[in-house]
Order: sequence, then structure tokens, then C-alpha cells
Amino acid sequence: MVSTTDNALELRDVAFVRGGRTLLDEISLTVRRGEHWALIGPNGAGKTTLLNLFGALAFPTRGEVHVLGHRLGRVDLRELRRSIGHVNPRHQIGSNLSVEEVVLTGETGTNEMVPRWEPSPETRERAHLLIKTLGIDADEPHWHTMSQGERGRALIARALMPDPPLLLLDEPSTGLDVAAREQMIHTITDLPDVIPGLTSVTVTHHFEELPASTTHAVLLRAGRIVAAGQVDRTLTTELVTETFDHPIEVGRRRGRWFAMTH
Repeated sequence: MVSTTDNALELRDVAFVRGGRTLLDEISLTVRRGEHWALIGPNGAGKTTLLNLFGALAFPTRGEVHVLGHRLGRVDLRELRRSIGHVNPRHQIGSNLSVEEVVLTGETGTNEMVPRWEPSPETRERAHLLIKTLGIDADEPHWHTMSQGERGRALIARALMPDPPLLLLDEPSTGLDVAAREQMIHTITDLPDVIPGLTSVTVTHHFEELPASTTHAVLLRAGRIVAAGQVDRTLTTELVTETFDHPIEVGRRRGRWFAMTH
């Protein structure tokens, strides 16, 4: 879905109300193409709701949401969603798919292989390229016996299968041990070099899980933005302390973020 705008995401005075409860309020934010954002806040801050708006999976109660230059409510959502890669470590796959099959489901936008669908040689070639690029062993066990780290990399490759300009990562390190988490962070850090022009938004609870490629950040509390902008100006001790309502020291060591109580 082609658009000439420089903005990948634009929210204007957005509110989201469900069951009489306001989950987001007065949200205005612009994410430009090629930027890599982190979305951070305490539980219940509205991160998942905001990510669903980014992914065209929900509509605002008030305000405007523009995704890749297209306003929600005035665009074919099925077509738009093919331009958005979504990585959810809780993604449900029932069948014992191979690595290649998991990645190929990204082309059809399904959780399982579509019956009687045969991918073209070009489609298979792209799947194999992504598997190789993301460092996945094509001979790895099938889905039911993959490690969490193997599953995570396979899901990123799956999300990238349609060559989307926008990638959303919802706590991609969930359930990983330390080694697998570091491999995942390294994979995400390398994405801007592997796929030039890609825009990404990563949701995480842990500062040490932020990829070094992060350029911008949003701090969210109780459904409102505390701060948003360039990562070094946003992830400060003062602003993070305000966001979590707890004294938290934030800093960087060897290019990686850390957070600790004073």
C-alpha cells in the first residue's frame, strides 16, 4: 500500500474508551519513516491499546489515526494490514509447522498453512532469504519442539514476509532465557541494516531489552503520554521516575540501557 507521506504513524488527539473506561486520552504522536521507537510504561498504561491502533487492529473513540499515510476508517483494512508486520511471542500455531511453513504463513496472513495454497518460487525464495538473514537454521525442529528463541526469530521472519514498511514488536523477549534474549536483541538491532527504511515500534517492560538501534521513545502512564521524542532526551531519570511513580535511575552502558532504583 503506497503512500508518499514521510510519516509512518500519526495520531491526532486520540482517545480510546472501552466499557466506560478511558484507556487512552489526548494522544498526539508522529513517527516518521525509518525511525525505531520504544513504547514503555507500567502495566495498565495503555501500551497494548496504542499498539493495536498502530497495527490497524482497533479504531479510536475520538481523534484521528493515520497509518502509513492512510486514515483508519477510510481505508481497506485488509490491504493496509499487509503493510504492517506484527510480532507477538504469544502467537498461536496449532500444527507442528516447519520453520519454512511458519515463515510462509506471513504471506497469507494466517496462523496455519492455507489448504491447497502453493507458494510461488519467488515466495519460497524470499522465505529462505529471511530464514538465512535472521540466522535461523532451516533444519531446526518443527514448531512444537522449537525453543522460545527459535520461535521468536521465526515469528520476526514471518512478520517480514510481505516486505512491510512498518514492524510492530510486542514484548518480543517474553519467555526467553538470557542467551536467547540477547540473540533476539541482536537480531532486532541489526534489522535497520538488513532492511533499510524499515520503521519499527517495540513494546517492552525492561530497559535492558531495548535494541541499540532504538532512535525514539514514548513514555506512557495511565493512558497519557508523559514524554515522547529522541531516545536520549526521553529516557531520562526524571521522566522515567515520573512515568512509573517510583525513583528509577536510567542510564546507558556500552550502548545498552539500564534502569535501577536509587
